[in-house]
Amino acid sequence: MRMHARNKHIGLLMVMFVAVVIAFVVGFAARSNLQLMHTLGIQTPEGSEQSTSSTNAKTTYDALSARIGEVEDILATYSMDNIELQDATKLMLANLMESTQDPYATYFNSENYENYIKETADKPYSGIGVLFGDYDGRAYVVDVLDGSEAQARGVTQGDFVEAIDGDSSHKWSTIEVIGALAREDGANVIITWMRPISLDATRGTEFTTTLSCHNYTEQNVTYELSENVGYIRLRQITSNASDLVEQAVKDLTAQGAQAFVLDVRDNPGGYLTQALDTASLFIQSGVLVGIETKDGTTTRNASGETISAAPMVVLVNEYTCAATEVLAAAMKDNQRAAIVGQTTMGKGSVQVVRELTFGGAVRYTAGYYLTPLGHAINGVGVIPDIAVADDPQDPENDNQLSVAYDVARSLIGEQ
Repeated sequence: MRMHARNKHIGLLMVMFVAVVIAFVVGFAARSNLQLMHTLGIQTPEGSEQSTSSTNAKTTYDALSARIGEVEDILATYSMDNIELQDATKLMLANLMESTQDPYATYFNSENYENYIKETADKPYSGIGVLFGDYDGRAYVVDVLDGSEAQARGVTQGDFVEAIDGDSSHKWSTIEVIGALAREDGANVIITWMRPISLDATRGTEFTTTLSCHNYTEQNVTYELSENVGYIRLRQITSNASDLVEQAVKDLTAQGAQAFVLDVRDNPGGYLTQALDTASLFIQSGVLVGIETKDGTTTRNASGETISAAPMVVLVNEYTCAATEVLAAAMKDNQRAAIVGQTTMGKGSVQVVRELTFGGAVRYTAGYYLTPLGHAINGVGVIPDIAVADDPQDPENDNQLSVAYDVARSLIGEQ
């Protein structure tokens, strides 16, 4: 009798143990099935991996927009003050772009975006006789036009814009500077400049100038024949740059040019398509550039329609920038030209501008240029085949150009 009771008790314990195990397994399976948990009315912990991975909805734990929306809702519900939408948008987006650590990331409000469009259009230059470029998002002097008031006041290549009309509250980009200088003919502007020890320096000697704004026009392509070498200077990669270079090559060839020097010193870049079209004037086939983006790397190839097989020299310096570096790299890696001068700036990133539905636009880095052989340009630059430094103590003697001519003539002899 006692044995029977004991066996019954042990059997009951075993049944209870099995039931607990089954309950644990079922519970574990149920907790891993969020749809079932929700059906049963059991809430998963906020912010857990399960709750964030089971849905595409953005939460305040993984999305800036959700966090801003939460604060906006609180203010709208409880605050005695109202949000000024335009001011809040400008401040928030400016800070958002700055937080990316991309020096070229910029938010343009509607007014600044209109100035951007004007600046990138091919129109007579309105300003102070200075060609600006961007270095790490800061406007600097690429070139000073001969005879301009800026030249007379001592503004030189490499000077950075620190303040305009006393406003030094932020770093001035090229777009903002162009917009600020788009004034009536004869209007004055006060600009504070910073002259660094080197292009990378963030500090230097400051000086202030008061300049008059005027409309300036400058030929983008100039050329001449020196004995049997055609010299072509290309100031910017504009929307018609390849056509201008093509015409220069044809004219110089008709005059007897047997080799060419393409001078792209101080060229701040411009249209990538025009840089590639210019390279295609001399490169019959092959890769011209690689473009690395989040989707992978793509390449652009030569068009196959060349206009000259004559020897080439491309003349570069530390202010040769962006799309112009792509042009130089294409000529170098395809062994189509000898590169003479100094290592280029190394601004090998691709900026994209996207319009916003509520007005304005944002600019951001969307990719990086690679040379035809796959080498990085950004932060590295294009290294010349023949390094020649400019002599600042003797500006009248263009040693770099002299060497370029010598190299071009030597290449004629090798044909």
